[in-house]
Amino acid sequence: MKKILIAALGIICFMGIPELTAQERDTTTSPNFPKMDASPMDLTVYRDSNEDVIARVLYSRPTKRDRVVFGKLVPYGQVWRTGANEATELTLYKDMKVGDAVVEAGTYTLFSIPEEKEWTIILNQSTHTWGAYEYTDEEDLVRITVPVRESPTKIENLSMTFERAREDDGTNLLIGWDDKYVKVPFKNVD
Repeated sequence: MKKILIAALGIICFMGIPELTAQERDTTTSPNFPKMDASPMDLTVYRDSNEDVIARVLYSRPTKRDRVVFGKLVPYGQVWRTGANEATELTLYKDMKVGDAVVEAGTYTLFSIPEEKEWTIILNQSTHTWGAYEYTDEEDLVRITVPVRESPTKIENLSMTFERAREDDGTNLLIGWDDKYVKVPFKNVD
């Protein structure tokens, strides 16, 4: 009788208690981190000759993956978030001149309207937006047009970097993807 009772308890325990996953057993050693985003977030920073941070761009980097980027994946003539996921953010830590406008230090959304030969670059006052779905030109602070340039090498992921302008007069923000790139000039305000 004792053997039957032990066997019955063993069967009940085996069938009735769900197995705990490693995470349920010990969350201190097995946190549930998300997988890498398909378009990971990145940033680029511009420092002046004194190494002071002047500007920062926070953006997500979609991949070309054998797709036609401009004119297909990123349609011509439409407002683009200039990246993936949340709209790209530009933070200026000092006043800069963009085109003919002086842009005060602050955070802005960087939108663009790509065309085959030129892009319209837009600094917009609406921040923390997903994509360009809520974009409105009523919030535009600056719009400038810059020429499209051919890249000597293929750029698999959308990429951005700053280059120092001649004579330390400011910086150019380079935005490149596939076989194209543009330069967005930011001038020092004296």
